[in-house]
Amino acid sequence: MEILHEKKLKFLEEMANVIRQDIIKMLVEAGSGHSAGPLGMADIFTALYFHVLNHNPKAPDWEKRDRVVLSNGHICPVQYATLAHAGYFPVKELMTLRKLGSRLQGHPHRKSLPGIETTSGPLGSGLSQSIGMALAARLDGAKHHIYCLMSDGEHNCGNTWEAIMFAGKNCLNNLTAIVDRNNIQIDGFTENVMPLESLRDKYEAFRWNVLEVNGNDITEFVAAINEAKATYEKPTVIVCHTIPGKGVSFMERDYRWHGKPPTKDEAREALGELRTLHGRIMSEHE
Repeated sequence: MEILHEKKLKFLEEMANVIRQDIIKMLVEAGSGHSAGPLGMADIFTALYFHVLNHNPKAPDWEKRDRVVLSNGHICPVQYATLAHAGYFPVKELMTLRKLGSRLQGHPHRKSLPGIETTSGPLGSGLSQSIGMALAARLDGAKHHIYCLMSDGEHNCGNTWEAIMFAGKNCLNNLTAIVDRNNIQIDGFTENVMPLESLRDKYEAFRWNVLEVNGNDITEFVAAINEAKATYEKPTVIVCHTIPGKGVSFMERDYRWHGKPPTKDEAREALGELRTLHGRIMSEHE
């Protein structure tokens, strides 16, 4: 992985903003889907696909590629937008989200699109799938890495904790879990619905290396990835504290935007804010 120099950081921040704009366009065109989570995770997906991962969009099944498993499949608009801009399929296809016959289903389907490693929808399964990939890589002597993106809310699922225990017990150092700690789920704030804290203490009790970062700060996230790669004795979880609805003021930190799209008027307002933010990003790096 190359050094994250100023020019590259500017590119990544600009790309994350473009991806956020596309998320809004996709959702308003579809008339359904999730807003808050995809917007909050745009920085992390951008950092992964444009800086961290060893992958080849022109050969999506390349044997030596790093694997990305999206466990909380409902935030797939951010994965679709990132994959398209990375070159896996045409950007114009993003506007077919959730339409009849589209490859861009409401939750990712492994055989529908290049770059999708697993089918997801029911929460709590992604880490177990990732563990299977990590164990297979170890048996094969392969050097690729597995990244599992998870929601905080799916830590309510018992099978998530079974997987956490198993990965810790087997010291799967080729596995990194990335938790979107945005503190919301569909019917409220996580700590009101089913308190999760302290996530750090729980993961550490199950033999994981735990890192916590501002998930909307690309520099912090990349530094955590580097530290995870340098940890050989156990799996790593990066708890990414993100702002749900990041970049759109009326969506930020409002759990009601977990599972609904913007109206045309709301989309117009959101895109106006994001375009203003884009100009600010460019000026900050001049």
